[in-house]
Amino acid sequence: MNSNSLVSIDDISRDDILDLLERARFFEEHPDHKILDGKVVATLFFEPSTRTRLSFETAVNRLGGRVIGFSDASTTSSSKGETLKDTIKMVSNYVDLIIMRHYLEGAARYATEVTDTPVINAGDGANQHPSQTMLDLYSIFKTQGKLDNLTITMVGDLKYGRTVHSLLMAMRYFNPTFHFVACEELRMPKEYKEFCDKNGIRYHEHTEFTPEVINNSDILYMTRVQRERFTDIMEYERVKNLYTLRADMLAGSRPNLRVLHPLPRVNEIAYDVDDSPKAYYFEQARNGLYARQAIICRALGIDIFKEANL
Repeated sequence: MNSNSLVSIDDISRDDILDLLERARFFEEHPDHKILDGKVVATLFFEPSTRTRLSFETAVNRLGGRVIGFSDASTTSSSKGETLKDTIKMVSNYVDLIIMRHYLEGAARYATEVTDTPVINAGDGANQHPSQTMLDLYSIFKTQGKLDNLTITMVGDLKYGRTVHSLLMAMRYFNPTFHFVACEELRMPKEYKEFCDKNGIRYHEHTEFTPEVINNSDILYMTRVQRERFTDIMEYERVKNLYTLRADMLAGSRPNLRVLHPLPRVNEIAYDVDDSPKAYYFEQARNGLYARQAIICRALGIDIFKEANL
């Protein structure tokens, strides 16, 4: 495994996280640098994506690199039966970095085992999404001025939501308090609650999305119930609209509260929330460009501060 790969947020330390946030802030102030001149990056998306793929590709383009890859696996040799191992080894012949999204948990970790080319996990099933976590952390830091001692409420699909899993793991360094709001079918998996217990993270579970929970939160992290993760469509129909945030529900919330969402949304955030100053999900998506520029440079061993003579 290339040591610069990023498969899980658990692969990097507290200092690594804070360093990436500093570099993301630099890229927000100076987004265009040609430090990837001559570098080729592969974006291999075996699962649909809009924001993640486009922000990664924009990040490479703004840094002066070139992108190859695919956004539809049905157009590749995997549709002919080519194994993931063979695809990764073949692509590694052509590129300096692989950015991969796959529907199978553990696929990104496996990719690192069959190539020396650095790999960035852009989401593997319901498992991890570390680049989303970095932009989430950057968004939290920008809106709260800190990462420590915050109360974060996660709402909706906590079973299959890889973004909440990764964020929970990253926040272990910053003394958070979590509130998990979900129905029984979509509650936070046992292994992540055990992770909280092991790391001394406070958490509370709820099935009701109450004013008390909202009003005691610094961050309200809404999630989409992911139809593509369900094998039973009737179960999806039963749970898809249980939790919807409306603007009037924010009336008694803290002034510093911000609403985050990894997007796309369906019905879990009403459109009237968009006009609230506490809505931050579109700005959150924009932050993905800067966070991913920082992650790409790390994966390629490029120190932007040295390159910029800072």
